[in-house]
Amino acid sequence: MRWIKKVEEDNFKKIPFGQLGIIVHESCKELGKKIDKYLVQKRKDMLAECSEEYQVEKLQESYIIESEIIRFSNGEGKGHLKETIRGKDIFVIADVGNYSVTYNMFGQENRMSPDDHFQDIKRLISAIAGKARRIHVIMPLLYESRQDKRNSRESLDCAMALQELENLGVENIFTFDAHEPRVQNAIPQTGFESLHSTYQIIKALKRVEEDLNLDLDKDKLMVISPDTGAMNRAIYYAGVLGSDVGLFYKRRDYKKIVNGQNPIVQHEYMGAEVAGKDVLIVDDMIASGGSVFDISKELKKKNARNIFVAVSFTFFTNGIEKMDEYYKKGYIQKLFSTNLTYIPQKFKDSDWFEEVDMSKLIAHLIDTVNYDESVSPLLDATDKIKGIL
Repeated sequence: MRWIKKVEEDNFKKIPFGQLGIIVHESCKELGKKIDKYLVQKRKDMLAECSEEYQVEKLQESYIIESEIIRFSNGEGKGHLKETIRGKDIFVIADVGNYSVTYNMFGQENRMSPDDHFQDIKRLISAIAGKARRIHVIMPLLYESRQDKRNSRESLDCAMALQELENLGVENIFTFDAHEPRVQNAIPQTGFESLHSTYQIIKALKRVEEDLNLDLDKDKLMVISPDTGAMNRAIYYAGVLGSDVGLFYKRRDYKKIVNGQNPIVQHEYMGAEVAGKDVLIVDDMIASGGSVFDISKELKKKNARNIFVAVSFTFFTNGIEKMDEYYKKGYIQKLFSTNLTYIPQKFKDSDWFEEVDMSKLIAHLIDTVNYDESVSPLLDATDKIKGIL
C-alpha cells in the first residue's frame, strides 16, 4: 500500500500551470473538437488512476472556451469570449488556410483569406485582455510561412506576423513543418516549435498499403525529394525507413515571373535507379500540384513501380481534376495528407486520398505544455517510428 501511495504522489504532485482553456477559431472547429475529445479522455483516465486526495483538478466535460467573431455589415469584426478566462492557461487554435469560411460584407459573401484568419487570431487574443495566466497559439499552417526571406525589395511577412503575436503577449507559438524554421530568429525571446507529422504518415502508410512492406525489402523502396528545399525531410524519412534517397532539382527560367515566381523549365533527377521500386515523394505541402505531377510522370518513365506522395498540407489551388487523371493512369497510387488544414469533402471521398489524423498529437502537446513539461519527446519521433517498423 505504501508503494501504491508513493506512485500516486509521483504521478500527481505535478500541477497544471493554470486551468486549461482552448479557444477554437471557426476555421478549426472539426479538428478542435477532436483535440478536446482526446484531452477530456486523457485526463479522465489520469484522474481515475489516483485517489481523491491527490487530484489537483476536476474533470471537465470540455475545455473549449465558447467564443465568436462578430461581423459588422461593412466587413469589420470583433472577437468575443462568452465565458471567463481569468487565470487560465489559454491555447488559441486556428487554421489560416481554411478557405471554406465565409462572412458577409455589403450584402455579398466573401471567402476568408489567410490575412482574415490571422486578424481573427489577434482579435481573440485582444479579447483576452491580459486576464489569462498564459497564452499559446497553435497555428498548424504557419501564416505567411513561404514569405520567410527577402529577395530584393520585398516584405518579410512571416517575421512581422510572429512579432505581432509576441507583442500581444503570446508566450509560445506551435506550428507544423514550417517552411523555414529559422524564422523563429525574429522572436528569440518567445517559444517557437515546429512539429512534424512523419510518425503519423508512416503509420498510415503501413496501415493502408499492405503491399508496401516498410520493414522488409528496404532496397525496394526509395524516398524522393521534389526539390532541394525538401531534402532534409527526405533524408530523415530515408534514414528511419532504411531506404535510398533521390532528388529532383528544378531548372527555372529566371527571365520570367509567372504568378509571383520564376516558372519551372524542367525537373532533373539525381539519385539511384528507380526501376521496379516503390517510390515515396515527401514534401511539406502541395500548392498547385504541378511539381508532383511532373515528377511522378518522370518516375514512371524510369519504370518506378508504385508512387506514393506524403505531405503535411494539401491545397490543389488549381483543382483536383489532374490528380484524378494521374490516379486513373497509374502515375500516383495514393496521396497521404494530414488534417492540419482544411480538406474539402471531395478530396476525402477520392480513392487516391488518405487523411492522416493529427488531433491526438496536438492534444498531447497541449497537455504537456499545460503541465509545464518538456515538449522535446514530441519533436523527435524516431524511436516511435522504429517501434512500428
